[in-house]
Amino acid sequence: MDDDTDLLFDLPSVSRKKVSAAFDGGRITSDGGVALLALADRRIGIVDRLAGLIADPRDPALITHSLASILRARVLAIACGYEDANDLDRLRCDPAFKLACGRLPDSGGDLCSQPTVSRWENAPDLKTIIRLTYALVDAWCASYAHEPEAVTLDIDDTLDVVHGAQQLSLFHAHHDERCFLPIHIYDTAMGRPVAVILRPGKTPSGREAAGYLRRLYRRVRHHWPTTRLTIRGDGHYGRPEVMDWCEKHGVDYLFGVTGAPALHAGVEHAADPIRVERAETGAAAVRGFAETRYAARSWKCERRVVARIEATPLGLDIRYVVTSLETPSPQEIYATLYCARGQAENLIKLHKAQLGSDRTSCRSPMANQMRLILHTAAYWLMLTVRDAVPKTHALAKAEFATLRARLLKIGARIRETAHRVRIAFAAACPDAALFRDLAIALRPAPA
Repeated sequence: MDDDTDLLFDLPSVSRKKVSAAFDGGRITSDGGVALLALADRRIGIVDRLAGLIADPRDPALITHSLASILRARVLAIACGYEDANDLDRLRCDPAFKLACGRLPDSGGDLCSQPTVSRWENAPDLKTIIRLTYALVDAWCASYAHEPEAVTLDIDDTLDVVHGAQQLSLFHAHHDERCFLPIHIYDTAMGRPVAVILRPGKTPSGREAAGYLRRLYRRVRHHWPTTRLTIRGDGHYGRPEVMDWCEKHGVDYLFGVTGAPALHAGVEHAADPIRVERAETGAAAVRGFAETRYAARSWKCERRVVARIEATPLGLDIRYVVTSLETPSPQEIYATLYCARGQAENLIKLHKAQLGSDRTSCRSPMANQMRLILHTAAYWLMLTVRDAVPKTHALAKAEFATLRARLLKIGARIRETAHRVRIAFAAACPDAALFRDLAIALRPAPA
């Protein structure tokens, strides 16, 4: 470290007074809010859950950094906006991160460096990766105090542009990029992640999607034998193999489906009055709903298809949804139930854009899947902090980037003495009262 006097510099004067600055403020961190994430981790135990599933062949007598502390440092860094393992080379001495990982800020040893993290990101084999993915499903199930009566799961894939010649990367003509298309599955009503699966950059086949759902179903049924499950997705997942599997196992579904001449003919009786009404009224758009029974050539039976019909000056726009549900009206099926899947896009944005989970730059697909798992663990920590915010507060529905700016990226001076560690946050912190309330709410119960 350079001497403080070497880092002295001047700023423009204010009211004829000279302004000078230097990096000599002492043990000050810019991530004081990482303490809230550490409390969230202690409450839900997500990092310890993952660390317990990875075999550690090292000699215990020679271990400096436990596997749990390595994963914890990586997950906390991701949540604070440091999506690359390289960032730990600079954060390993940060007093707030050291405290969050259970080390004293001055007398405690530094955290692990980037090479240590990278070795463990590449260490898990396929069986371990599967166990870790199931552990995230278990964490989701454990987030409910009791078995729910019904749960709707949204499944979707998202573009993840590759940064090199990674394995599984393919050129996707629609996106005009070499990419992965990882599948994200969310409990959208609660905003909770269920599973994130790395996969090649191509549209999933029906057999592939059904395989993912089958394995997820078995794991969920292990925890919840009687919960009514509904799967919701766009046209990529409205495949005959997926619908056949859902019907066989008593799982409800809502999937987008591509229009066909037979489908158009089935709703033509409802489309004509909508066209006429728009022409007579001159409205910008007139919307209506209809339903029909339809069976594509690849389907084994007829299924209920709901149509949203909208007439505009540009013509008629019809969107179709195939569903196993029989009782709700076509309008409720489309406008209330199916369109609610749009919230899954926002959750994917939190995962991919605001937690940087598209940094899948490892060559090995196992390492890239491990990164997705760690980013999902960071998602859980951020979600746990947000869920602790009072529902009437403006941050109760805030995005992760907002939470990070308001609650995590706050300055703090940390001092270690012989008998205590004192954290002094900025007196002008605008969310000081909320921060204190969250620290109390997330604090573990006394043993």
